[in-house]
Amino acid sequence: MTSIESRLRRRDDEVAATERAARAFRERAAREELIDIAYGWVDTPVGRMLAAATDEGLLRLGFESERVDVTLAELARKVSPRILQDERRLEKIRRQLGEYFEGRRKVFDMPLDRSLMHGFHRQVLDATERIPYGAVSTYREVAERAGNARASRAAGNALGSNPIPIVIPCHRVLRTGGGLGGYGGGLDRKQLLLQLEGVGL
Repeated sequence: MTSIESRLRRRDDEVAATERAARAFRERAAREELIDIAYGWVDTPVGRMLAAATDEGLLRLGFESERVDVTLAELARKVSPRILQDERRLEKIRRQLGEYFEGRRKVFDMPLDRSLMHGFHRQVLDATERIPYGAVSTYREVAERAGNARASRAAGNALGSNPIPIVIPCHRVLRTGGGLGGYGGGLDRKQLLLQLEGVGL
């Protein structure tokens, strides 16, 4: 064995040992209920997404264009600093998103943790969650259902900071006079999601 091969083998052994230690740490933390927020990755046709969940349910779903360190720091500040990557706790979320993108799921059936939603913002997202698959609404209509018909701009801001896109379908909200409006994940993704649901634009 050459010295290069020997060094590579040692490096592979070190990586494997590190992965074993990390796995043991995650398992012990889960066993001792030391994880408040579990996060991991979900591969979708609109890109890789960061998913984070608590015992209450799905807390955050972020597009790959968002900075992971910023998102995790925000969750640590606003919810709990006890955050750990644990893919196993996200299996239901991963499965239902897969079914949605395959066209086999029209309604999500998972608990949601609404800790990041407050006041009018939460009312807007609650109203948005009730927009059925394949249907659309406008910012004004969503604002009205949330209790303030004149607050369409505030409704747009609430939708733009939706912590759980796709599951809370802010992509189904369009500009009042027609047109896509905005979307936190980018207009290409919004259009793709609407097309997936059979909405012609």
